[in-house]
Amino acid sequence: MRVSAAEFDDLVARALDQLPEEFSEILENIVVVVEDSPSTEDLLGVGLDPACDDLLGLYQGVPQVDRDTFYSSLPDRVVLYREPILSLCTSRRQAVREIRDTLIHELGHHFGLDDEEMPY
Repeated sequence: MRVSAAEFDDLVARALDQLPEEFSEILENIVVVVEDSPSTEDLLGVGLDPACDDLLGLYQGVPQVDRDTFYSSLPDRVVLYREPILSLCTSRRQAVREIRDTLIHELGHHFGLDDEEMPY
């Protein structure tokens, strides 16, 4: 599926805007960015083969549950990878859902959830 970078960014912004209020209100010190695809360093950092092309997103930071009252740092990052996400999709509807699901998954890591604890 082909979606321009600008349109993909808009879909990510909409997914952020549609987060439940109680969820978005407790996001702290975090930024969401879009990159075309994961770097070799990103893949190796999560234990994947550098030839892997299915990493959809990545959380980089210190989960809220691991922070103390003196925590101070640059913002955590959620990275969504445009090309791998779109490679799974055959329609705009699928792209919207995959962006939302990936965003929620990575934000779950921000709150300290492991992959097995995610709500879906």
